[in-house]
Amino acid sequence: MARIKLLPPDNFSFHTKIPVRITDVNYGGHVGNDAILGLLHEVRMQFLQHYNFTEMELGGSSLIMSDVAIEFKSELFYGDSIMAYATATELSRVGFDIFYRLTKTIDAKEVTVALAKTGMICFDYTSKKIMAVPEVVKKTLFA
Repeated sequence: MARIKLLPPDNFSFHTKIPVRITDVNYGGHVGNDAILGLLHEVRMQFLQHYNFTEMELGGSSLIMSDVAIEFKSELFYGDSIMAYATATELSRVGFDIFYRLTKTIDAKEVTVALAKTGMICFDYTSKKIMAVPEVVKKTLFA
């Protein structure tokens, strides 16, 4: 069976530290796969905010997620903190990808917990239509 293999970019334009919450932990005693998706959402919000954008106000457009891929690498537990890296990649006429790398520190070594990619499409919620990536977004995220 083929597995998802993500190739991370060489550089990330943003990083933030996020603690693992008790609500992220599942019955197996580690962070659940659904919680990883929630953590990615938090990273994306902080990434956009870093550039003075939000998902609802992105240079005159909004964002809608078209797809997500997550490659799980290592467990996370309550009390761990992750260093989350993000960057915009794969610009197209109507969207782009955001690539993520989540890491934790074990014995002074940074270990990758997950690699992920979300496909983001520019969207006008009023007309319910896809729209082109605004120029200010291109200039800001892909400079």
